[in-house]
Amino acid sequence: MLRTILIPNFIAETTRKTEEHMENDIIFEPLRFRNLTVKNRIFRSSISGRWDNYDGSGTQARINWEEKFARGGVGAIITSFVPVAIRGRIMPNYATIDCDDRIPFWRKVGEKVHEYDCKLILQLSHSGRQQDIGGVENSGKKALSSTSQTEPFHGFLCQAMTLAEIKETIQYFADGARRAREAGLDGVELHSANGYLFNQFLSSGINDRQDEYGGSLENRARFLLDVIRAIRKEVGNDFHLQFKISAVDYNNAVTFWEKPGNTIEDSIQVCQWAEEAGADAVHVSTGSLFPHPLNPIGDFNFDIITKTYDAMLSSGIETTRNYILFRKAFLHPIFNLLWNRVKKQLPPQVFSGDYVKDPKIKQLLIENQGRNLLDSREIKKHVNIPVLCTGGLQQASYIRQAINEHYCDGVTMARTLIANNDLVKSFKAGKDLADKPCTYCNKCLLNVIENPLGCYEQDRFNSYEEMMEEVMSVFHEPQFANLSR
Repeated sequence: MLRTILIPNFIAETTRKTEEHMENDIIFEPLRFRNLTVKNRIFRSSISGRWDNYDGSGTQARINWEEKFARGGVGAIITSFVPVAIRGRIMPNYATIDCDDRIPFWRKVGEKVHEYDCKLILQLSHSGRQQDIGGVENSGKKALSSTSQTEPFHGFLCQAMTLAEIKETIQYFADGARRAREAGLDGVELHSANGYLFNQFLSSGINDRQDEYGGSLENRARFLLDVIRAIRKEVGNDFHLQFKISAVDYNNAVTFWEKPGNTIEDSIQVCQWAEEAGADAVHVSTGSLFPHPLNPIGDFNFDIITKTYDAMLSSGIETTRNYILFRKAFLHPIFNLLWNRVKKQLPPQVFSGDYVKDPKIKQLLIENQGRNLLDSREIKKHVNIPVLCTGGLQQASYIRQAINEHYCDGVTMARTLIANNDLVKSFKAGKDLADKPCTYCNKCLLNVIENPLGCYEQDRFNSYEEMMEEVMSVFHEPQFANLSR
């Protein structure tokens, strides 16, 4: 009899404590921007996969992909890299926003995500010279960039944009923002980090122009600021606009003979100018190329890259060199030496999350979680707009402390959510860490050159078949079809 009384009391008390915990949990407090409110502090960061049609029209697989994360509880999704021009693609089969015909597709994506009270922020993007596979439309054309200097890692050829091409590209971004607004989406993000076109203008290690878009920091920032002002002119001041920035370039991380590029002080100034120009938030990342030793963090998996890098062999003049480096095991120590040298120079984390029993996972979190938080905190000290931070985050207690101690206002995740789509729901249920956390193996990203984006860490699944079922799940119903028209 006593037992039957005590159990309901215990359940009620546990429920009450959980509700009290949730009420006071900063992770689940709404994040308010000037023109947008997001229900919690966790965003799905941009991560790209080849889901769509070659011509840039979208597919049901893309909708299914974004829906997975909305269903999993994130407050907002920052879409995958969405080119504003065909010449600005990283590779084919990415949905674009380069013409008005794309508006109906993106409206469908937004409507699906909104069913879960999740916001959708379209990431307006241009690869510049960081173009992995140009596609047949760009055959024979060099990529457009701030510079004519060949990209050093893969050896992508490029040519410096003329002033007319710069003005044209600024309008492409403004048009992209207008289309996003007409599609009923919740805002846009300018991908001005990780070595893409904006970063190529911003970086002192890349931009060697002699005109008003090169030289001083003010001149190098002009392209980004012109785009922000053009978007404001096109869509007004009441549409959410944020930008992503590499806080520090580490432009010489692998190719040590290059100039190092922008410092945190440079980036703080750029963020202040962007805020003055009309930006509503800043999203902090790192690195001036992709992939970069600090983005994505974690291992560089030679087993995967040797299977997929052949797709890039015709893209750059250094890809054959890299292909040999990746395929010959006796050369791996040389590549690893270059890949890891910057990591060894960085300061250790200033705090850790709750205790983790598994020693392997504990060490992975120590090495990888919160990579950009120190830079994020420095930027946050000097701007008056919310700051989002990305970089290996996947532990509730760690995220909670980062926000409470003003390192950032919200966090973004990509690979850690690919590993556990429902991570936010599990945080809400009281879990600190997923049962099978992301191991930062980077197999998802290294597969994406040739294969569907998904978690390829087989240790996290019971079998290869189970892993593939999860990877291929975005191609399941509803009917896979071209929905862009």
